[in-house]
Amino acid sequence: MENKELIPNLFRTEYQKIVSVLCSLFGIQHIEIAEDIVSDTFLSAAETWSIKGTPENPTAWLYTVAKNKTKNYLKRNTVFETKIAGKIKHNAPLQNPEIDIDLSDQNIADSQLAMIFTVCNPSNSEEAQIALALNLLCGFGISEIADAFLSNKEVIYKRINRAKEKLKEENIKIKNPNLSEIQDRMPTVLKTIYLLFSEGYYSISQNTTLRKDFCTEAMRLTYLLIQNQNTNLPQTNALMALMCFHSSRFEARTGSNGEIILYEDQNESLWNQELIDKGTYFLSKSSTGNTLSKYHLEAGIAYWHTNKNDTAEKWQNILELYNNLIILEYSPIVALNRTYALSKVEGNEEAIREAEKLNLTDNHFYYSLLGNLYFSIDSKKALKHFESALNLAKTVSDKNIISKNIQKLNNLTA
Repeated sequence: MENKELIPNLFRTEYQKIVSVLCSLFGIQHIEIAEDIVSDTFLSAAETWSIKGTPENPTAWLYTVAKNKTKNYLKRNTVFETKIAGKIKHNAPLQNPEIDIDLSDQNIADSQLAMIFTVCNPSNSEEAQIALALNLLCGFGISEIADAFLSNKEVIYKRINRAKEKLKEENIKIKNPNLSEIQDRMPTVLKTIYLLFSEGYYSISQNTTLRKDFCTEAMRLTYLLIQNQNTNLPQTNALMALMCFHSSRFEARTGSNGEIILYEDQNESLWNQELIDKGTYFLSKSSTGNTLSKYHLEAGIAYWHTNKNDTAEKWQNILELYNNLIILEYSPIVALNRTYALSKVEGNEEAIREAEKLNLTDNHFYYSLLGNLYFSIDSKKALKHFESALNLAKTVSDKNIISKNIQKLNNLTA
């Protein structure tokens, strides 16, 4: 791999690891210093490797240089010497060049876990948590995050900085949470990761590579939680199962021109059986204890969707899971999705009655669903709903799907 490919790849995989360790060392008040040291490390890599060639072990080189730059900074910076000396772990004297900067696998894992709980703090809004998670936990640059949210770099830069300042104001400690803190904070942590995955799985961004990266990073963070015995909870495994099942269909969800392929039209041979098997494993692991979370129910729904056959058993199970999900955590979108399962079990007319009660007049999925439900019942109403959906749809892919349905309807009524 050439340097122009290797360095960005290493930046994505190693940046957040080193930042997490240095943030744990420095504390939340000095998070920018940690980022500057790591960024400078990668700049040194780009300059040195272009002249001397790629080292035999690029990751070890980065770790060594990051350690040296950190030690040099600590030795020469009077602010750290006077204000932080007694706070750094082990209380090591900062003028000591052998200060412990532990970049072992275990300390990296511990530091990243601590950073997950720091970033996923309810003192910030959900969108700020996601942006900060993408930046600090996943190594995404400002421009990449701006692209994902169809925003500009200045807006994202301000959002991330405000989120950092809020954590500083709250004086949030970067530390591995105790059992009580895990119990209190896990819902927020899992929700942030869930939203990160959702942004990747269904994003208004047209950058499909970035979308997959978001999902991969969400799964990586969840696996970090699973690897720690205190955060390896049933709901954590359920979330991982859910993400495995959804990710298994990634390659089948888009066509050669980037168009969205609906579930019923997907080529089942493109589904990733390894991810389906992993999802089944984590779903089984999630069944211990007495906890039933939304992730359990959504994972169950996703599991039944790994069976392409349109059986009565499949849709009855999906409908029952949706019924439980609505009771546990109601949302209009969940209720809307339930009506599709209801149509498979009770028929289109019953589903239409339930869907029209929702009255989601600002949602193109609502009108698309009604258009499909009315398709074989009342072509005029179906056309009206599809046209409403087309006016509300934001992405080119969604507009193309709706337009095809309108064309199909017009061909039948011509």
